Amino acid sequence: MAKAAKVKGNKRMAAKKAAPKKSIKKTVKKAAKKTANKVTSKKPTPGKVTVKASDIRRGLVGVIADTTAVSKVVPETNSLTYRGYAVQELADHCTFEEVTYLLLDGELPNRSQLNAFKKKERSLRKLSKNHVDVIAKFPKRAHPMDTIRTAVSYLGTTEVAWGGEPWEADHERAVNLLAKIPTMIATDFRFRNGKRRIPPRTDLSMAENFFYMCFGKVPPKKIVKAFDTSLILYAEHSFNASTFTSRMITSTRSDIYSAVAGGIGALKGPLHGGANEAVMEMMEEIRTPKRAEPWIRDAIANKKLIMGFGHRVYKHGDSRVPTMKICLEHLTEWSGDTKWLEIYNILADIFINEKGIYPNLDFPSGPAYYLMGFPVNLYTPIFVMARIAGWSAHILEQNAANVLIRPLSAYDGKAQRKVKPVAKRK
Repeated sequence: MAKAAKVKGNKRMAAKKAAPKKSIKKTVKKAAKKTANKVTSKKPTPGKVTVKASDIRRGLVGVIADTTAVSKVVPETNSLTYRGYAVQELADHCTFEEVTYLLLDGELPNRSQLNAFKKKERSLRKLSKNHVDVIAKFPKRAHPMDTIRTAVSYLGTTEVAWGGEPWEADHERAVNLLAKIPTMIATDFRFRNGKRRIPPRTDLSMAENFFYMCFGKVPPKKIVKAFDTSLILYAEHSFNASTFTSRMITSTRSDIYSAVAGGIGALKGPLHGGANEAVMEMMEEIRTPKRAEPWIRDAIANKKLIMGFGHRVYKHGDSRVPTMKICLEHLTEWSGDTKWLEIYNILADIFINEKGIYPNLDFPSGPAYYLMGFPVNLYTPIFVMARIAGWSAHILEQNAANVLIRPLSAYDGKAQRKVKPVAKRK
């Protein structure tokens, strides 16, 4: 996986190897050598695992795969940071476009840089007629995550692209994907509901334009701000499953479209991006605040999987949740529909006080998107619309100093044996 790419000239990331910190490099080398010795020091016994169970990190738990300059969870402040900035501060003071520029180019833009970036992104929103025709042919029963994955793959057929090309070429493709993915999602949303598509506008922000393409109108500023905030909070999160998938594909020198399509496939799963859909489905099953406490206690007693709680990285609460919960409170006040926030508070209080497990970002996002008017199956595609910023930043970083990602495994199958002719097999 890539070493951190440097910022060059007008704050673009240079496509050359950046030297990692010496202490990190020594630690990684030492760990790799130690692991290699453990794996090869003993003579293998056929059909048996030759490493200790404690050396096998299923799910790569606790494994430091590489360095990155894109984001970090700072333990001292329990804050997720994008290139050094706490995400809650970015959500308070910046737009999604500014944060995307930060992730792709390494620094927050000044006024002229932001205007140029927005002009470029807006000029790329429109889809070709052929692209629209492809989306129109998607089966209406297909999940929107399947359609956005396929729509991105189609975009990749419109040019010949490979990994390892100049930084500028993939940066251009990243902005193109950033601009077109919301249009793909909204176009499919309209078609699957039997409605005519609404072409994008170039006088609206990304958040405003998505509402317009989906519903034909832009809601009040408070609602747009809540949606824009959610995009910022979902934009990036270090080496999560979908980002690692994108980096792994990139490490093979495959193209950015393949890497993003792979990331979408990983994000679809309910243990990753699909969790925000599962949260709202859970709340719809509960239905009323009165049913919330007995429902959660029954779920705990029967050891059911409860979505929206816990996180592999955060142990004392997801730093993004307070910001998104404020958005949920604003949406509740605006809509007058209080039951989802009431259910949220009941479930969260019991889980925190009795289990010591805190909500993650998906927990407030599910009901927030519901109050904005989005159908449940559109929540994870919206996640894609945000996370394309983070994926692209990691793809650029991986390409800048590439190493093929190829982990080892401990074999625990049958010992080597001879092949019998079919007549002699039982």
